[in-house]
This record gives sequence, structure tokens and C-alpha cells, in this order.
Amino acid sequence: MNVKKIDMTKGSMLKLIILFAIPIWIGNILQQLYNTVDTLVVGNYCGPVSIAAVGTSAQPVEFLLCIFLGLGTGVSILVSQNTGKGDTEAVKKVISTATAFLYMCAIPLTILGIFLGPLILKLMKVPADTFDLASTYLIIIFLGTLGNMGYNMNAGILRGIGDSISSLLFLLVSCVVNIVLDLVFVVVFHMGVHGVALATSIAMFISWFISIIYIKNKHAYLEYKVIPTNFSKKILGTIIAVGLPLGLNNSIYSIGHILMQSLINAQGSTFIAACSVAQKLTGIANVAITALSSAATTFAGQNIGAKNYKRVKYGALRIPLFSAAITLTAGLILTLFCRPILGLFTDNSDVLKLATQYTYVVLPFTWGYALLNGIISYVNGTGEVRYPTIINILMLWAVRIPAAYIISTFFDGTFVMAAVPISFAFGVTAMLAYFLTPKWKKLAAMAE
Repeated sequence: MNVKKIDMTKGSMLKLIILFAIPIWIGNILQQLYNTVDTLVVGNYCGPVSIAAVGTSAQPVEFLLCIFLGLGTGVSILVSQNTGKGDTEAVKKVISTATAFLYMCAIPLTILGIFLGPLILKLMKVPADTFDLASTYLIIIFLGTLGNMGYNMNAGILRGIGDSISSLLFLLVSCVVNIVLDLVFVVVFHMGVHGVALATSIAMFISWFISIIYIKNKHAYLEYKVIPTNFSKKILGTIIAVGLPLGLNNSIYSIGHILMQSLINAQGSTFIAACSVAQKLTGIANVAITALSSAATTFAGQNIGAKNYKRVKYGALRIPLFSAAITLTAGLILTLFCRPILGLFTDNSDVLKLATQYTYVVLPFTWGYALLNGIISYVNGTGEVRYPTIINILMLWAVRIPAAYIISTFFDGTFVMAAVPISFAFGVTAMLAYFLTPKWKKLAAMAE
């Protein structure tokens, strides 16, 4: 089977964006599906405390893996730019170097995760009735670090060359495996939260293995090797130069998430469970964001590589606005029908009340995140990562966290999530201001 790669440098922009984004979009739906099944299984077979344990464990994983995932985005940007130039040899060298770098990072991060995960939970002030479950969940998840990192790296490489369909194919298999193992481990063997974690780790390894087989067979010209032999210090330096600011941004952002989660944890296990359940609805509403943001990065990267500056200028706001419109529609529909949907996860009335409150405060405004993330991804694709990094840091540390502390200290801690849409408003305004900077004006002048 010949895999069709999408060339973003010519043809209808909207058509190309949709064709590229649809497989990722469906993949995100699958990702949300098995995340949702995790919560459905835990909520219906284990109870609110178990939901809280799974929900509060996301931040330590994000914190310890975020720098590498930022470097993975840097790899995707370099692959897309070299693809736009038509330099296949450079693409091969980037992939080989990135694969070697994957192994160099995975084992240390696994060990760090196992030992630091419980310490981070303590810093987050996880309630006593949730701590042991969350700690064990983290240890099992971190044992799957190599699979997680390998899958994300390969998915980024494939998106960079314009092949977004492949991620969908091996994610579909992973999703089915995860759901089946959830039911087997939790419902049949009564393993509870531990079973959910084990199912997730196994599924991520399967995704990685399938991605390797796929690249080797369907993109043989890339000469992908499981054990790479063509390592370039120069290319690694370029990957770090492009990806490290993104990774540091993710790291600083992740620390902020930990602080935000600590404010949520201070309200008790019931509120943690409510936020975890409500965030499933937010995830469903946001399924288009990652797909269209990936399309934005690839579109910008390929056209920068091809020196098609007029096309770069043309897509700068159109793609993010398209993402925002879709997310606004989904957010309003899910907000309208949130109570019966939330009831699928738990029958605990206290959890449902707080989850509904969270939904009303956050979900109608996630279109702001879609617009913000779309612009950031597009600007990253042009090779400019510093400005978005600074804005992301300010959005979190100068706006969201201070607003959250003010709300929780002087008002009602169960409305702490109101800081999220407040930060979106700041971020959108600041990223729109990028189009007034000399760097963008210079690029726009080249388009003319």
C-alpha cells in the first residue's frame, strides 16, 4: 500500500488542513475514548476515591516527561521543514539522531519517575485516602515510559513528513487493547486502579511497536532503524535548539499545573473526582484542537522550508480561527447536555454537582484555548519558539496561578477553575500581538 503524504505547499489550504487533520482528529477521539473508558470503569467499579487517584496522577507524569516531549515537537518541526525543502537525506539524519536520543532519555526518566512520582504527590498535598492508590498508579505508568516516548516521537516524525493517517491506524489498535485490558484487569480480576495503569502502559508499548513496523514498511525510503547507526551531534544540537525552549516551556507549565492541582486537592477527594470527570467533557470538546494545531505546525513548517512566504502569511489566522469555531460549537453542545453525560461516570450526587459547576465555568470558553494553541503551533512551525514560550509562561505564572490563589483564598475554592478561562483571554490577546512584531512583519514583507 502506498501511503499518501500531504504536500502543504500547494493547493487549497482548507482542504489540505482538513485532510491532514481528520486522521489525527479521529485519533484524538480514540484517545479520549480510552481515557473516558478508564474513568467509566474506575467510576462504576471502584468509586470516587479511585477516580481522584487517577485524576491527580496526570501532573507528575506530565512534569517528568514534558521536556522530552518538547524535544519531540522540535524533531517534528525539523522533519517538516526538511520535507518542505525536499531534502530526504536531512530527514533521515534527523530521524536517526532522534531515535538514538530516545533511548538515551527513556531509562533515566523511568527511574526518575518511579522515585520522584510519590514525592511530587506529597508536594501536591494529595489527600491521605487517595495517596497510596495514586502512588502505585504512577509507578506502573512510569514503567511504560519508553513506549509512551517512542510512540509520541514516531507520531511526530510521521506528521512532519505529511503522513497523519498512520498515527490513527496504530492508535486504533492501542485503543482496543486498552479498553479490553481495562475490562479484564478491573472487572474480571478486580485489580482496580492498578489494572487501569497496567492496561495504559501495555497499550502505549503496543502503539510504539506498531509505529516502528509501520515506518519501516510504509516509509522504507526513510531507512528507519530500531537501533540507529547514523547519529549526528550537529543535528542533535539543532533538535535541542528548536525543541528545548518548547520543553522548558512545557516544564514550567507543568510545574504550574502541579500548583493548580494542589489547589484542587486542597478541596478534598470529592472535588478532585469531580474535576477529573468534568475534564473528560473538556477533552471531548477539545478533540479538534490537537489535530488542527498539528496541521498548523506542519503547514507553516513545510511552507517555510519551501520559502513560500505568501502562503505562510495566508494561513496564520485562518487555521487557528477554524479550530476555535469547531471547539466553540462542541463546547456549547456539551455544556447544554453535560448533566446526563456526567451521570455516566458516577452516581455520587456530590461529585455530579461539582462536576457540573466545573463544566459551566470552563467548557463554554475552551474556544479561546483552541485559538491560542492554533496560533502558538503555527508560529512554532515557522521556527519562532521563544515568543510563544514567553507568552505561555506569563499566561500561567502571571495570570492563571495568581487568579487561582485569589479565588481560592478570598472567594470559594470550588470555583478555582475560573482562572483557566481568564488565562485564555490573556494568552489570545498576547499571541495576536505577535503579528505586530518586527519578526512577523519581516516575514509578511517577504510574502509581498
